[in-house]
Amino acid sequence: MKPIVTEKAIMLIESQNMLTFEVGRKMSKPDIRKEIEDLFEVKVEKIRVLNKDNKKHAYVKLKKEFPAIDVATKLGLI
Repeated sequence: MKPIVTEKAIMLIESQNMLTFEVGRKMSKPDIRKEIEDLFEVKVEKIRVLNKDNKKHAYVKLKKEFPAIDVATKLGLI
């Protein structure tokens, strides 16, 4: 799992409290949820998955009490 750093990803962090990751093709939504919650000590509200160009992208929306910008700062994205 690696974070995606694009202009769109940064806009999602700021506007929708959402982080974007490239994940393994075999990872399911519950697997992604568990890994994000364990790694960053946050709670996930919703996960959307996009399969594109033989890659899997996960859009992870965090609950309101956990700002995505804090997690992005820890990762060095912002």
